[in-house]
Amino acid sequence: MNASSGDGIRSILIIQTKFTGDVTLTSALVHNMRLAYPQASVTMLCAPGLKQFIVAQGIADVAVGFETSGRGRTALKRLTDYYAVISALRRRKFDLSIDLTDSKTSRILHRLTGAPLRVGFDPPERPFKFWEIQMANVLAAPFGHGGSHYLYRYLSPLHALGLEYQDPTPRLQPTKLAQEECARLLAENALAKKSYVAVHAGARSEGRRWPPQYFAAVIDEIYAKTGLRSLLVGGPDERPVTQSIVETATSPVATVVGKASLEVLVALLAEAAIFLGNDSGPMHVAASVGTPVVGLFGMQSPDLWGPFVVPNKTLRPSMPCPCIAPGVCKEYNPGAVHCVQRLQVAEVAEATLDLIGEVRKSAHSGMPAAS
Repeated sequence: MNASSGDGIRSILIIQTKFTGDVTLTSALVHNMRLAYPQASVTMLCAPGLKQFIVAQGIADVAVGFETSGRGRTALKRLTDYYAVISALRRRKFDLSIDLTDSKTSRILHRLTGAPLRVGFDPPERPFKFWEIQMANVLAAPFGHGGSHYLYRYLSPLHALGLEYQDPTPRLQPTKLAQEECARLLAENALAKKSYVAVHAGARSEGRRWPPQYFAAVIDEIYAKTGLRSLLVGGPDERPVTQSIVETATSPVATVVGKASLEVLVALLAEAAIFLGNDSGPMHVAASVGTPVVGLFGMQSPDLWGPFVVPNKTLRPSMPCPCIAPGVCKEYNPGAVHCVQRLQVAEVAEATLDLIGEVRKSAHSGMPAAS
């Protein structure tokens, strides 16, 4: 089977069981795989909550949910679930599989799917234990030849297969149904297209969250100086953070937190003037639809995880960080340190206002002046 020519490649599996931002970046790999293998179908093994989003966005033709966490499941239940997933994948008889998750579990699943061509990272993100072996037979460099950004890690399998990427940019597109729901939500909140700042104050872990009272202060300054209102976005579990911002801010703040699916979020972010938020999935979604981004980072470097291609301002406290939460922070774990909280309201407000000014000066921005 010749991977570089596409001979015999009709069915591709991509193992990506990580988070929204990772899946968004992975869309660039899928796009290039489709260009190289136009006749092939693409299946993605993913977190169960992302199945609908992945198919709606065309990131994969089929999405198979797989729960990696053992929380709330007995050992027998986990083994049963693993067997069911492996059986379902083997029935699809993949010609090519790519393991982007790069965990012990994903590597085992990768081998058991039975694909004759199996792409994996060498060396892996976490070193093999002495009893583990490399399950892949096509080895990809940990980072591709394009740069240090994590996107190039997810594009690296192309090079391992003898392919060149034609477009490295992750691109999502709002669906028609999502655009209709977006229009309804904007009308409900008296917001016009390109007249609001989309704000995401949540994040998967506490260590990535800038304090809600700081967001409220920046939101007020943006409104006072530009007339742009802010629209809070996020999932149902982020309602407490949202409520804190709404109660603290003195300017009119709209919210769709817990009211919009990921597909609708794509449309809402596409219509925003700019995005302001923490280092998390919605930041990458905003960049993927071309919306300028202000991203707030802690220990994790914007060079690795920053917004890709779009106009942006990324802020990160100076490192090494003088610890502001001794006894709580877990050194070298980006999700369990609180460095991002050292960012000051004044510097975030200044960066956001600067980006708004730059976008307004652009002849192609389409952002209206504040009324």
